[in-house]
Amino acid sequence: MKKFKENWEIQHNWQLLFPALGIIGLIYSCFRLASLLPFSENILIQTLLTIILFFLLLKITLWFFKKLENRWVVTYKWEMIRIFIVFAITGSSSIFIGRPLIKLIGITKENLNPLLYWILFAIIGLVFYQILLVTYGWLFGQFKFFWEFEKKMLRRFGLSRFLD
Repeated sequence: MKKFKENWEIQHNWQLLFPALGIIGLIYSCFRLASLLPFSENILIQTLLTIILFFLLLKITLWFFKKLENRWVVTYKWEMIRIFIVFAITGSSSIFIGRPLIKLIGITKENLNPLLYWILFAIIGLVFYQILLVTYGWLFGQFKFFWEFEKKMLRRFGLSRFLD
C-alpha cells in the first residue's frame, strides 16, 4: 500500500477514495460491457469476460494517464483520477438529462427523421455536458481545471465571444 500511495502521490488516507471509486467504476463498466455480449448468459463466462475487460481497460486507462500526465497541469497524480471520474459522470449525466428533455419537447424517432433526431439529441446533450462538466468539476474540487478546459472547448466551437 505504501508503494501505491507513493506512486499516486497520496498524502492522506481520504485521497484513497478516488482510486477506489475509479476501480469500482471500471469494474462496473466492464461488467455492463460483458453483459452486452451475446454469449455471456452463463455467469462464469460473464465473470471471465468482466475480468478480461477490466485488465484490458485498466491498461488503456493507465496509458491515458501517462499520456495526459504532462499535458494536464495538476498538483498530484491522484487528481487525474478525479478528473477522469468527473468526465465519466458528466457524460452519463448529460444523456440522462437529454433523453427526458427531448421527450418533454415532444421529439421522438417516430415523428422526426432519425438523422435529425440524433443531431438534436447530440446538441441538447452537448449543451448539458458543458454545464455539468463545470458543475461536477466544482463538486469534485477541480473547478479551475474544468473552467479552463471549458473555455478552451468554447473557443474551439467558435463561441469565445461569450467568455468576455
